[in-house]
This record gives sequence, structure tokens and C-alpha cells, in this order.
Amino acid sequence: MNHAIKVATYNIRKAVGLDQRRDPARILSVLNEIDADIVALQEVDRRFGARVSALPLAMLAAETPYVPVMLNVHMAALGWHGNAILVRKGIEVRHAQQVDMPTLEPRGAVMAELSVHGHSLRVIGVHLDLSGLWRRKQIRALLAAIDAKPLHMPTVMMGDFNQWSDKGALSELVFHHHRLVQTPNSFHTARPVARLDRIIVSHEVTVRAADCHISALSKQASDHLPLWASLKIG
Repeated sequence: MNHAIKVATYNIRKAVGLDQRRDPARILSVLNEIDADIVALQEVDRRFGARVSALPLAMLAAETPYVPVMLNVHMAALGWHGNAILVRKGIEVRHAQQVDMPTLEPRGAVMAELSVHGHSLRVIGVHLDLSGLWRRKQIRALLAAIDAKPLHMPTVMMGDFNQWSDKGALSELVFHHHRLVQTPNSFHTARPVARLDRIIVSHEVTVRAADCHISALSKQASDHLPLWASLKIG
């Protein structure tokens, strides 16, 4: 039986909502509404100092079906340079690593190789630079990290790409057998005018459906709306 795999990406702005309140419980409620199998988060940790997570691990365990993909980089952080991957309990994490990227400011990506419903799946969570020149270099670094892996694997790359157009830096993906999932504008939550958040899949992945998650909570919880996609592998 071919199970659909639901993925989501969400820039949570360190759990600070449009009301300027830091409310991790509200973010966790939005994640429960989306009900994805795998979630890539951006701005989940402070990128400087102790890099403390905006989502307390105990709260995540008590109030959601998710566990973080552990990188063992910073004890107080959930991810790497603000990027984290959450998986539904029961999904096997075979390998996880951070990906260093060329940049002028603290940026990075996280990569996990998973077993989901009997299928192997590589998931990459990213938050790219504001500069188009550096975004292009960062996408090339991500593709090089994929090429460095010994095994070819269906891949989902998602996060805040800080890119308005489908062209520019994102054109690098076309030559690497990846494609953009067609999703609506997700930024700014109050008036979505930009497609900064993206979901990108390799050609072995079929997209059944994709959209923004819009609810009373998601319209207040962050300045980005979460995106989701329902996928089929194989």
C-alpha cells in the first residue's frame, strides 16, 4: 500500500507572533493542526550565544507527536543555525548531519536520511541568505552535499529560501533534477505577497497536493504561514 507522506515547512520567527508575544504553545498548536509526518522549522533557535531553542523540548514531547532529529551540536538548541527537522514518533532516522554553507552571516542547513512507511527519504531544511549571490552559492553547496552521499535517494528540500522569483538562484535546481512544488505566497502573514518559503522535490517524488496552512492560529503565530505538501514516493 502506497501511503502519502505529508511534509511541512515553517519559519516560526522564534515563536514571536504578530502580536509580538513569544508563545511556543501556539506554534505547537499550529504544528498539530497541520498534522504532517515531517516538519522543517526555521528560526527555531537563537543563532547567537547559547542558541537556546524557542520550543522547549519537554513541551514538544508532551504536546505533539514529534521528536527532533538530533544533531548534537549545541545542547540548548533544537537544530543548527535555527534550522531543525521534526519527525513523527516512529519514523526511523538513519543519519543526520548539519550542512555548512558559504555565507556572510550565520547560516546553515540540516539533512536527515529517514525511513518513512518503508521508503527511504532524504529531507533537507534550509534558511538561505537575503543576498541573491550568496543564495546561489548556498544552493550549490546543498546540491554538492547531496552529490557527496554514496546512495541516491528521493529528496525533499524545504525552508525559507528568501527568493521571490522562481528564477535566479532557484534555477540551479533544474539542472540537478529537482523541481519546485507550486505553493501560494506565504509571507507576510498579514498580507501574503511573496513566495519566500519553498518545497522542492527530486523527480522520484510525486506531489499529490500542496498549500499554505491557514487558520486562526497560523494567522497570528508567526510572520510566515506554514506550507505543506502531500507526497508519494516510488
